[in-house]
Amino acid sequence: MRKIIVLSFISLDGIMQAPGGAEEDTAEGFQYGGWTVPFFDETLGDIMGNQMSKKSDLLLGRKTFQIFASYWPDHEEEWPGINAITKYVASNTLSASQWNNTVFLKGDIPGQIGKLKQQEGPEIQVHGSSGLIQTLLEHDLIDEFWLKIFPVTLGSGKRLFGKGTIPANFKLLESRLTPAGVITAAFARDGEVKTGAFGT
Repeated sequence: MRKIIVLSFISLDGIMQAPGGAEEDTAEGFQYGGWTVPFFDETLGDIMGNQMSKKSDLLLGRKTFQIFASYWPDHEEEWPGINAITKYVASNTLSASQWNNTVFLKGDIPGQIGKLKQQEGPEIQVHGSSGLIQTLLEHDLIDEFWLKIFPVTLGSGKRLFGKGTIPANFKLLESRLTPAGVITAAFARDGEVKTGAFGT
């Protein structure tokens, strides 16, 4: 059984859109691309480096894949092994790429991802891919979230927990606070939502 792990940068109000640069994703007039950069210190870099160095494959939406494919093939020194691992891409429009070891998923995406989870192999990391994450949330296919929560609010933009979110419990696996005020926290899926009442 393979885990699907979502790694996301999010603002205090839950926005994940365009964390890395002004032109990364300007959909719906988003004006704050690159909002994580002022908070990116050595501690956060070390945490990200450790997480990205774990043995894993990638699962990406079309837009994130195109961003990755335009940069990472020529910068493997920054992400050792990125060219050798399998990149699964959920897209009904793309069907070919020059990037090594790219596999395109079409049609019944949730069904195909469910089958991937049943196979033997390394964990599968999801970076970016806000639309794909909504599909994964809707079909309860995410095992863990590795979040970086930044001390900034953005008001509007693509949200990590958007229209695909279903009620679910999670447990905290670990957390850290960086000198720049970023909270890193890992959560694992932990059953259904439980309710109660105070004073009973």
